[in-house]
Amino acid sequence: MTILLNNTVLSNFSTITKSHLIRIAFEGQLIATTQGVLFEHQRGVADGHFPECDWSWLTVLDLTPDERKELEQMPRRLGEGESECLVIARIRRFKFATDDWDARQMARRLGIPLTGTIGILIVLVKEKKLTLTEAEGFFTRMLNAGFRAPIVSIKEFLGNA
Repeated sequence: MTILLNNTVLSNFSTITKSHLIRIAFEGQLIATTQGVLFEHQRGVADGHFPECDWSWLTVLDLTPDERKELEQMPRRLGEGESECLVIARIRRFKFATDDWDARQMARRLGIPLTGTIGILIVLVKEKKLTLTEAEGFFTRMLNAGFRAPIVSIKEFLGNA
């Protein structure tokens, strides 16, 4: 399945300069984003919100004419990147990776499979690509940098993994 990344996920992994962890988590799958997401991300880097990170390995998807038409119908409260991802994920049946509350709610309404930063860290632990201690360390660094999460520990999902 293709994984479509939003800026919230890019930003969290950029904050800890560990973009490669997403590649490891979804090895063998297409990992993509949109130009709108990359623009939002580059603006965040330029504004000093997080360090620059290597995302050159991401596939950047263009919207089809039909997707552009549907994009015009998306709620204005969503950012350009979120809206682009939601439209592409719905039409092409991709999994959407975001931590944005409004985007997650819309994805649920549209029946789009979801993951996010926490889900990616859990995949890495379950597939034994990170230890729970390593994942907790990265998660704590993200929290300390401003990531707002509904949990305080990945252990809440994994128990004694």
